[in-house]
Amino acid sequence: MTTALLVIATLVFLIVAHELGHFIAAKLLGVRVEEFGVGYPPRAFSFGTWGGTEYTLNWLPFGGFVRLFGEEQEHPRHGQGSFVDAPRWRQAVILVAGVSVNAVVAWLLFAGALSLGIPRTVESPEPGMSTRLVVSHVVPGSPADVAGLAVGDSILSMEDERGAQLAELTPDAAVDYIRDRGGKRIAIAFVHGDATTTAFAIPANAILPEAAGRPALGIGLALVTSDKASISGALADSIPLTAQQFKDVGRGLWQIISDALGGKPDISQVVGPVGIVSYVHQAEKNGFGYVLMLAGFISVNLAIVNLVPIPALDGGRLFVLGLEALMRRPAPKLAIQIINTLGIALVMILMIAVTYNDVVRLIAW
Repeated sequence: MTTALLVIATLVFLIVAHELGHFIAAKLLGVRVEEFGVGYPPRAFSFGTWGGTEYTLNWLPFGGFVRLFGEEQEHPRHGQGSFVDAPRWRQAVILVAGVSVNAVVAWLLFAGALSLGIPRTVESPEPGMSTRLVVSHVVPGSPADVAGLAVGDSILSMEDERGAQLAELTPDAAVDYIRDRGGKRIAIAFVHGDATTTAFAIPANAILPEAAGRPALGIGLALVTSDKASISGALADSIPLTAQQFKDVGRGLWQIISDALGGKPDISQVVGPVGIVSYVHQAEKNGFGYVLMLAGFISVNLAIVNLVPIPALDGGRLFVLGLEALMRRPAPKLAIQIINTLGIALVMILMIAVTYNDVVRLIAW
């Protein structure tokens, strides 16, 4: 029950933040906002009207909305402050503002997670920082793979047959240590899960394609710390983290679209509301920092999905605005209605399929 409430609260927060972006941009650009609602109708009650905008709380607690004057597509109203009468660049800015706020929220959530001590990679440890050497990649069939090393394992020590140990637990020091012991057996003590074990591996050549002549074990290493980051450090470190998440999610979405266009649609890895519940439950077990991290990831997903050119999403409306700008006239209403109907049907079919996959995954677990 607690997990379900946390999921609802997270989704409401992220969607309301998205709508707040539309709201702020509309206010700044002179478009009248008739209603700012938390939740979806039917209406529970109204907080009142300020600045020409009514603020409401609605019964369906799964998000929020902003109702702009003149944004109706079938019978848009005209006049001062009408969305449809605003220059197209202003309409575009208002639509993009929601996505922009989701990006900012993701950045702040990631920063909050780092400040609470979420594990993160560092280039070099600061004075007093506790770090561990973690396996970030294992080449299939390599000596490390055969020895049983896996991604996520923490290296505790390395020792050769003469008793010489790895002096410094850093990626660079480990690479040099391994390189100097080609053909010689190395004892590697590491933590896998909750167990500490020792494995033996012999560095060999031709393990890494980019360095065929260098002895290697076939592992990637990263220096990881779980120390709490300072506020300024967390804000700085979360910038590249947010950018990387946008790249990864965008690449994954493009792969799904490419597969669908190629006749091989695969949505098995797409997670819907039911699946989010299970992920939030797992994050709860690890601490609130992980919940913030997951919320940031969801915010990135919301931002990117909203840019997909499907009607009823911001991306679809931006696509129509682009067509109207090229044609120098409004798009035909009948065509927009047909596209909207097909788009909504597509979204419903996708949601049903994703929910089915979520349920199957839950049963499998």
